[in-house]
Amino acid sequence: HFALSRMIVACRAYGLRPIDGPFGDFSDPDGFRAGARRAAALGAEGKWAIHPSQVALANEVFSPPAAEVDRAHRIIEALRQAAAQGKGAAAVDGKMIDAASERMAQTVIAMDEAIRTAAASRA
Repeated sequence: HFALSRMIVACRAYGLRPIDGPFGDFSDPDGFRAGARRAAALGAEGKWAIHPSQVALANEVFSPPAAEVDRAHRIIEALRQAAAQGKGAAAVDGKMIDAASERMAQTVIAMDEAIRTAAASRA
């Protein structure tokens, strides 16, 4: 994981989007998925797909789940309401949220919107 982690940190330092390299055994979907999950956990935004069978797996791993997108929208709304009351923090699902939570929520929403836009353009 060291080399992948270093690559991701270097990408972030230079404003680049880190994408994990290929998984050569396209007959092993579980291996591809495991590698993609590991890369995502380290901060990669995607993974090369060398075979059409890997595209859906990459999309599954790197697309935010619907529940995460819903929570991101609730975070934005809760903070909007808090700001209207002069507060800098709020709670969603019993957890404190603040400006950092808002930035992460905006990232999730932007990613979801980009994926939906790309999917719509292919349809």
